[in-house]
Amino acid sequence: MQTADIRVTMLRDLRALGREIAAYPDDATLWQHIPGITNSGGTLALHLAGNVRHFVGAVLGGSGFERDRDAEFTRRDVSRAELAALVEAAIGEVDHALTALTDAELAAPYPLEIGGNRYTTARWLTHLVSHLAYHLGQIDYHRRIVAPQSGTAQTMALGEL
Repeated sequence: MQTADIRVTMLRDLRALGREIAAYPDDATLWQHIPGITNSGGTLALHLAGNVRHFVGAVLGGSGFERDRDAEFTRRDVSRAELAALVEAAIGEVDHALTALTDAELAAPYPLEIGGNRYTTARWLTHLVSHLAYHLGQIDYHRRIVAPQSGTAQTMALGEL
């Protein structure tokens, strides 16, 4: 997998995250809890924006973003407009960082140790793409459960690849 492939896929999924947020009928529904499901769509959206902005935007792109991971799971009632702005920031940071990343840098060790392990940048970015898609699917199901009439958000838009 080359840098351009990772960039295109991650940007596609971040745009889908923006569409998912917009497809909720109101701010309150985004934060609605479902028995047996730990995180609301809003919590997952905060987590994804923070995760990508940290590991791609700040670490690889030098954006200066400072992550507060705990707040990603404790903040509530963030508006759809604010979440959309965070996703747009993530899109800009990913686009900047991955456009500048060379294939040689992709093959090099990722600058941070993760969980006591060292990975190549390619392997870590592949994990991040998978992590984004996993939670994006959870958000899509959450939205369809709490707002069954909300339709599709074209989460896996093949035309964007």
